[in-house]
Formats: sequence, structure tokens, C-alpha cells
Amino acid sequence: MAHLLDIDQLRTFVAIAETGSFTRAGEVVHKTQSAVSMQMKRLEERIGQAVFARDGRGSKLTESGERLLDYARRIVRLNHEAMSAFSGAALTGNVRLGVPDDYADRYLPEIMARFSRSYPSVELTVMCEPTPDLIERIQGGEIDLAIITNTEGKFPVETFRRERLLWVGSMRHATHEIEPLPLALGRPNCSWRRIALERIEETGRRHRVLYSSWNAGAVAAAVLAGLAISVLPESGMRPGMRVLGHADGFPTLPTVDIGLARSPHERSALADALAEHIISSLDNMSETVAAAE
Repeated sequence: MAHLLDIDQLRTFVAIAETGSFTRAGEVVHKTQSAVSMQMKRLEERIGQAVFARDGRGSKLTESGERLLDYARRIVRLNHEAMSAFSGAALTGNVRLGVPDDYADRYLPEIMARFSRSYPSVELTVMCEPTPDLIERIQGGEIDLAIITNTEGKFPVETFRRERLLWVGSMRHATHEIEPLPLALGRPNCSWRRIALERIEETGRRHRVLYSSWNAGAVAAAVLAGLAISVLPESGMRPGMRVLGHADGFPTLPTVDIGLARSPHERSALADALAEHIISSLDNMSETVAAAE
């Protein structure tokens, strides 16, 4: 008979993967470091493979650990969902979500509507800021969850969505033909700005950053007015914009990963419930994997 996986062990395993440390994971799941270590030893015995490899003072997932992580998150999430469905006590209180305004218009309506229907007594506080600022707030315990992008491994993130990054211009203007090419981009530490400038410089085309802002609405306004070209993910496209490709002289841009960052300080039932709604609303990773196979 096949061994059954232990939910509590999986929950601890996910906490270690997300915090990068047995010690910090113990704080999240309220266990001592020795208890956490014992749980991981038993988990590895149960599946017959190592899931962590020591990396200096941290803990790095093995290839088997990477495979297990997706299953573990889904099992823990489904367990929480099942328990919530049969719980007599409705969730109440406040949960804090951070999201860049690039995604707020596109994603928030569905997330808020579904969450409100499921948990009408919960107050949802939403903060719209750029990814770097949201990571600082997550680390400082100021918010419970954040939808963030392109962290490049600097913070543990549960990636649930992947989108193409696109060059965009106005459908009513030939801004892409102007020399030097006018650009509307994020602030200097924006990863999309860095990618756009690197790619356009590789073409040798003259260009200049004409508008710089963290606000997605301000960047979109410059594009729609025909004042500049910008880069946006597919979900950021707005009516009146057009995609610029090789025929227009623009190089291909990479895809961007969008993920969920959770507070390393404390896990709550409210935050887990909101995370479930976000992932179920926005997940396209299964489609991406299927298309690649």
C-alpha cells in the first residue's frame, strides 16, 4: 500500500521553500528548528528522496524538492479549502494585499468579487505600489500578500502566471517611426525598463526616455496620446494600443513571471484564503506547461 503524505509535513516543507530557512520556517509554522528538521527527515523517508540540499547557511531545493513543491502547495491549499467549507465559523478580520498598479485594473475586480462573495465579513485592504516597494513591505510585515513580478530570485515567490512582454504604441499614431525613438518607461530600478533599454540598444537604434513613472496609467496615457512607445505585459494592453513587432523594427522581448509573495512572519487563515482566490483566478501556468509539452 502506498504511503500517504502528511499535511503538516507538507505545510512545513512549503514554509521552508518560501522562507529559505529551517529557522524562519519554524517561526511561520510555530515549531522548533529540531521539530522542523525531524519533519523533513520523515518526509524524505516517506517519498524516498532528498528534498533539500544545504546551500551555505540556507536550504536549497533539490530537483525532487522542486517537483514536490507544486504538489505540496496544492495539497495544503485543498486541505484548507475543504476545512473552510465544513467550518461552522465564518472568517472575519482584515487581510492586506499589495499589487502593482500595472495589474490592479486587470486583476483586482475578479479577485475582489470572488473573495467578497466567499468571505463577506472580511475587510480587504489593498495597497498599489511597485514590486520593489511591495517586497520591502512584505519583509517588514506591513502586508500579508503581494502580487509581484520579476524578482529574479531575490525573494521567495509562488509563480502562478507567465505573460509575454510586448512593445506597444498607439493605434492612431506612427510614434514608432520617430527618431530618436521616444520611450515611456518605469523608474530606473524597474526590470521592464532595463529589459527594454537593453533590447533597443542591441538594435543600434537611437532612443530616449521621454516619460518615466511608476504609475501604469501615466505610462499608458503617454502611449495612447502618441507621445511615446512602451513595454507592457499582455494583460496591460488597453483599447487604442497596438503591438509592435519585427515588421516594425522591434526585437522580441522575454516573458515575465508573475507570482505571489507571502509574509514570512506569520501565516493566517485569511491570507491563505485570499491566496487561493488569487491563484485560482489568475493561474495560467498549467496552460503554459501543457503548451510546452
